[in-house]
Amino acid sequence: MSETLKMLFAEAMRLSRDGRCTEATALIQRGLHLARPPAYVAHGRSARNPAHRTIAGDFEFVEDVAPSGGFIIHGRYSHGRDACDYRLYLPPSCSTSGRARALIVMLHGCQQDATVFARLTRMDHLADEGGFIVLYPSQARAANATGCWNWFLPEHRQPDHGEASLLAALAGEVAQRYAIHPKRCYAAGLSAGAAMALTLAAVQTGRFAAVGVHSGLPHGLAHDQMSALALMRQGPAAMGDIPVLPVAIPVIVFQGDADGRVNPRNAEAIIHQALGDLAGGGVQLRADTQDTHPEKGAACSVTSYRDPQGQLLAELWLVRGGGHGWFGGDPQMAFAEPQGPDASREMLRFFFAVSGIHHDE
Repeated sequence: MSETLKMLFAEAMRLSRDGRCTEATALIQRGLHLARPPAYVAHGRSARNPAHRTIAGDFEFVEDVAPSGGFIIHGRYSHGRDACDYRLYLPPSCSTSGRARALIVMLHGCQQDATVFARLTRMDHLADEGGFIVLYPSQARAANATGCWNWFLPEHRQPDHGEASLLAALAGEVAQRYAIHPKRCYAAGLSAGAAMALTLAAVQTGRFAAVGVHSGLPHGLAHDQMSALALMRQGPAAMGDIPVLPVAIPVIVFQGDADGRVNPRNAEAIIHQALGDLAGGGVQLRADTQDTHPEKGAACSVTSYRDPQGQLLAELWLVRGGGHGWFGGDPQMAFAEPQGPDASREMLRFFFAVSGIHHDE
């Protein structure tokens, strides 16, 4: 980052601490070459122009400059009757090049929030390497007392209202602001967040290019809290009765075979949902399984699913002895399985592979 930009952002931080948010936001937007006019937003309306709206439906402010030179932005977004806070990470390359390679939407699990999930997955560090933007929405405790996304309630699995609609609209606003290519927007999550990520792909057809499901649940098999708990503990009753997604979507699934919260049978069901439409259409899929035996860490089996032309469609990572936590996550954080594979890095590799782009593009 240039010295001019450093001074600009340092001044914006000082203004923000002094409560002069209008001036601070204008400086930040100027430095990041944002397309829309600079303005601080309060309660969904610009203080400069009541008709102007930015990413945040309610407010947006810069919290801090990361050690790498990237920026952490916090905001609140409203869509219909639903709203959520969010954390947005912009790597240094966004300030210098004015473009982002991709957008990753990261959905936390229960008893977590955006900041905790960012630390657990270490996705910000990978964003510094790859130049992509990371969006971390936070579930409101008023919507769920334990901070879980309500993936199991039918009213939150609708394309035009509920949490799935809220999250898709927020992702769409961010993607528009930073000119993200439609084929470079991805969703990933842990546990309840993983279930909601899969739901996003199911009900917002075409918005997400691929999904990362870590210790998650199939879409549409629960209808209330009791059926959700039963699905978590027992898995689907019969694989043959699992409905497939409306449109096949590339998915990478991570699951510990010793997970005490989410039955590993759910991982197989997710693969079935993601690829069932292709298989039902007569496409002959190829499944190749390889076992890994690292000197350190947990062994796992990796099954890759490809079409007759060799195109990668899905991956299933089953980690032996793995529990209910993010594999390769920060060991200082709860819900971390640091001895497993690096789930964050593998998800990115998969996302870019199925999109046909290189990591350094």
